[in-house]
Amino acid sequence: MTGGKATAVVFANVKVGVRCLSVLLAGGMEVKLVVTHEEDPQEVVHFASVIETARRYGLPLALPGNAGDPAFVDRIVGLAPDFIFSFYYRQMLPSSILAAARRGALNMHGSLLPRYRGRAPINWVVIKGETETGASLHYMTDKPDAGDIVDQQAVPILPDDTAYDVFNKVTVAAEIVMWRSLPGLVSGDIKATRQDPRAASYFGRRRPEDGEIDWSAHAKTVHDLVRGVAPPYPGAYTMLGRSKLRILRTAREDGPAAPTGAPALFLSDGAWFAACGGGGVLRVSDMDLDGRSVSAHDLEKALGGARFPLQTPNRRPVG
Repeated sequence: MTGGKATAVVFANVKVGVRCLSVLLAGGMEVKLVVTHEEDPQEVVHFASVIETARRYGLPLALPGNAGDPAFVDRIVGLAPDFIFSFYYRQMLPSSILAAARRGALNMHGSLLPRYRGRAPINWVVIKGETETGASLHYMTDKPDAGDIVDQQAVPILPDDTAYDVFNKVTVAAEIVMWRSLPGLVSGDIKATRQDPRAASYFGRRRPEDGEIDWSAHAKTVHDLVRGVAPPYPGAYTMLGRSKLRILRTAREDGPAAPTGAPALFLSDGAWFAACGGGGVLRVSDMDLDGRSVSAHDLEKALGGARFPLQTPNRRPVG
């Protein structure tokens, strides 16, 4: 403690980082250093700027390429913070940094731990068709997302929510958790709960190529993938010959499921639909072809007709 205030070094990124950093400042925490990444302008448009927030409050700022660099670790150790917080920071912090926090190092994770540990939890919960997720504040250990849980806040996932819709809900949940937990962290009255390893699940990072659609699946599975990687994420796609068609928004059609068979895109009443090999039909309401937005008429012209067979990728599904 310095002058009666608890002190912290904050590793932060995107909107969750901005909002949780704002909570610390509103709650009277002395932030000795904000650590973040070089920002992609396109990402900042959607996900907010930690750099701008730190500068607005006049906070010391660092943008290390490698948080485990010995000189940078020495800098953190020299600050001797009471707490270290990681709010969506992309790198896993080394134990030498965690040990520098005199009263604990904590991470805000975008799922209801112990489920969906690991990378891209918000994308994964949507892709897997979950109806609920949330934010979890937990102590950091050498094992990712495995430390004792301080607090959690659940949020619903609606059937047509995209991952970005869910990200915005989780951001609010993270802010609530941080605001609710901060007084107890500072006073030392927090009672953390051990995670049950038997209930844990872990998912790895996603790559743009993991968005290729497997049309042999059921329509719900395809719909969940489309909304799970919809922009500002890279988007789900299918190959039409040598062209890439990104499927950016779909809707499940009511009524009886389509019979299992060869999947295909087809035009009906001025709109494109996808019949999925595992059953069910999707209305395709937003798409682009080779990076260019296309209307139903544009796609019909590009494909040379009102029906087109869909390819199934020859690869093992991710996750």
